[in-house]
Amino acid sequence: MIRSVLAGVTALALLTACSPAGGREQAADEVAERLYAALGASDGRAACDLLAPDTAASVADDQPCAEAILDEDLPDQPGRVTRTAVYGQQAQVKLAGDTVFLAAFPGGWRVVAAGCTARGGGRPYDCELEG
Repeated sequence: MIRSVLAGVTALALLTACSPAGGREQAADEVAERLYAALGASDGRAACDLLAPDTAASVADDQPCAEAILDEDLPDQPGRVTRTAVYGQQAQVKLAGDTVFLAAFPGGWRVVAAGCTARGGGRPYDCELEG
């Protein structure tokens, strides 16, 4: 599933400017942490503002994103960031209890998928929230 999500942002990734990896990992970490801080505060609007457009649209299938995201089955306490990897215009942020995938957009990192669990065997992650 996540392969199709990440494939969708590849075209956009090729169009955005590259920047040094130095602060990119920290910026990706901050977006993942802000997502969970917003969810913890029941601030659906702030959480949705951090989503990639296709992911926000997917969440808002039957109701506004700001309401629907609070009903998603995401970890209540994802924990601290344990590892971050940036691959061009995509990033993977591993927290103690979750994995979040992000893509670079003109305004910065946006969450493409969250609530992701590795399935092993080279298979794509299984994600609760994805576009």
